[in-house]
Amino acid sequence: QVQLVESGGGLVQAGGSLRLSCAASGRTFSRYSMGWFRQAPGKEREFVAAIKWSGDRPKYQDSVKGRFTISRDNAKNTVYLQMNSLKPEDTAVYYCAADGLAWRSVVLTSIENYEDWGQGTQVTVSP
Repeated sequence: QVQLVESGGGLVQAGGSLRLSCAASGRTFSRYSMGWFRQAPGKEREFVAAIKWSGDRPKYQDSVKGRFTISRDNAKNTVYLQMNSLKPEDTAVYYCAADGLAWRSVVLTSIENYEDWGQGTQVTVSP
């Protein structure tokens, strides 16, 4: 099991930027792909971005492509989500999650494949 703690959320105006961080402890971080998901009020949790354990092959939800960048630092056991050009529709609680399978060859976007979750960090984008 891995423990995940998100930080970096907050209130920002539309067009602004935020950088989310997710610090991991427990099982070997560098073996697992990591994902970011979000959940807006009244909506289901949805995939935002994910990155392979090796740091390559990032995947993004179409609505955030070109605005968000996922990255990881395996030496620091941390995954990041840089969010630029934020829009009010990006408002949600953002969660990081760890893939349940080590050394997976592909990056997955389904919630069911992620075993461990952080507590979430609120991102609010005002018009």
